[in-house]
Amino acid sequence: MFTATQHKQTTSRRTVVIASAAAALAALLPRLSSADPAAVTAALKKLYGDKPMTEGHIKLDVPPIAENGLVVPLNVEVESPMSETDYVTTVHVFADGNPLPGVVSYHFQPGGKASAGTRVRLAQTQNVVCVAEMSNGQVYMAKANVKVTIGGCGG
Repeated sequence: MFTATQHKQTTSRRTVVIASAAAALAALLPRLSSADPAAVTAALKKLYGDKPMTEGHIKLDVPPIAENGLVVPLNVEVESPMSETDYVTTVHVFADGNPLPGVVSYHFQPGGKASAGTRVRLAQTQNVVCVAEMSNGQVYMAKANVKVTIGGCGG
């Protein structure tokens, strides 16, 4: 004789942990991808539209080879009198191989010197692009390639 038994369907702790880990991974996957030169170009277009960008006036100091991508020194200096009528307003730094292309932005006012420095994390060998906007609307650009040997955003 066949008897029907009721099966209580319960969710085990293991199932909950696996489902939670899968959801977290799915949320992080878009951020684990790398930017590319097109992402940097799109970010620049969003900021400056079709404004022409001229090489020069920017000293971008990054090492050509970074032994550790977790701490790469980056220094920027823009030639400008920094007077009330002629000064650097903003400097943006982008990296085309990081998960997000924007690295750092600096805002300046008249007076002083238009220079700044920091340490950045670079995921892999990539181009670092620096853009400086002047008070008169001119935009200058500098680019440097950094070879990352170990570390970085990806490990």
